Amino acid sequence: MEAVAVIDFETTGLSPAQGDRATEIAAVIVRDGRVVDRYQSLMNAGVRIPAHIESLTGISNAMIRSAPTAAQVMREVADFIGGIPMVAHNAAFDAKFWDAELARIERARKQDFVCSLLLSRRLFPLAPSHRLGALVEYARLPVAGRFHRALADAEMAASLLLRLEEELRQRHQIAQVSVELLCRIQRASKAQLPKCLAAARER
Repeated sequence: MEAVAVIDFETTGLSPAQGDRATEIAAVIVRDGRVVDRYQSLMNAGVRIPAHIESLTGISNAMIRSAPTAAQVMREVADFIGGIPMVAHNAAFDAKFWDAELARIERARKQDFVCSLLLSRRLFPLAPSHRLGALVEYARLPVAGRFHRALADAEMAASLLLRLEEELRQRHQIAQVSVELLCRIQRASKAQLPKCLAAARER
């Protein structure tokens, strides 16, 4: 599979449209079946972190006060990732914040997002839950650190992505796993999945 950037945001809430902002981002570059580079930073967007979010993530308002500005961090991480495809667990959430924070520095995303949550629903249908923590346990992946911290979650999502790629190669006998194929799988319904996988085997 071509190189991808697996990202994770920690934020003050669920929606940038409601004024929520990012507090931390991490990105790990995955190439040739392993993580080859990492970026992580807290980010100060000038927005207070609610107490329940502080408790969930362990990221405090005091920590954010001394962090670099959100604009500086977004410029750095966007340059770090460049134009390679992006991956996130529950990508609809991370893509919203990525696009909103990029727009604030007058930049725009050009690449697709692959969603490891949607992929796991198709490829691990028997998992008891498709939350990242549950999938790490289900697939016996290494715990990289505290959940709800960006670098640990990005590392674990990267491990999950590689495990999903292995599932496609070994169980479904697909020799060439590409980002394009992953995008097709995440868009496929359960009923469409067998046809989607069969077409990939024939390529």
